[in-house]
Amino acid sequence: MCGGRGTRLGAGEKPLTSIGGRVLVDRVLTALAESQIDTTYATISPHSPETARRLRADPGVTTIETPGAGYVSDLKQALDALEPPVLTVVADLPLLSGALVDAILDRHTERSLAVCVPIGRKRALGVSVDETAIVAGEWLPSGLNVVERADTTQYKAIDSIRLAVNVNRPRDAMIGTRLLEVLGDGS
Repeated sequence: MCGGRGTRLGAGEKPLTSIGGRVLVDRVLTALAESQIDTTYATISPHSPETARRLRADPGVTTIETPGAGYVSDLKQALDALEPPVLTVVADLPLLSGALVDAILDRHTERSLAVCVPIGRKRALGVSVDETAIVAGEWLPSGLNVVERADTTQYKAIDSIRLAVNVNRPRDAMIGTRLLEVLGDGS
């Protein structure tokens, strides 16, 4: 998912925001390439034309154009074009690694899997917390999910720094950059 405006970040197209010397979308694409994922699709919208150009030029990525009507609407449109199961990932997870993607895929069963992180982890790191997205009073969606055909969803909380940092605001970008120095790019 890389077609949003990124207005809270205030730095142009969010997927092209540089964190630790590399743009966000490239970091996510690297993590997916280092995982067991064999096909990568990227949703693009009119709100991120430079991101769209970059992804269309990447031979390892197939793009799906969406109207940019919002995350849920664009995600639904993208999922309608694909055969489940589908791993969905937002473009603003700078610490994502191939090993973590594989660990999540290994936990997947026949039901959809919504991966969440504890609010306490996000607050301890000092990254932004979207109070409107709280699940079961203590978790927040990580932006990484496995979507199946079935209507049931399993929620899985994973206390991982690599999932806790979504770059939505300038402070998140600063924290993500600092953590990359400590954790490194990969596993």
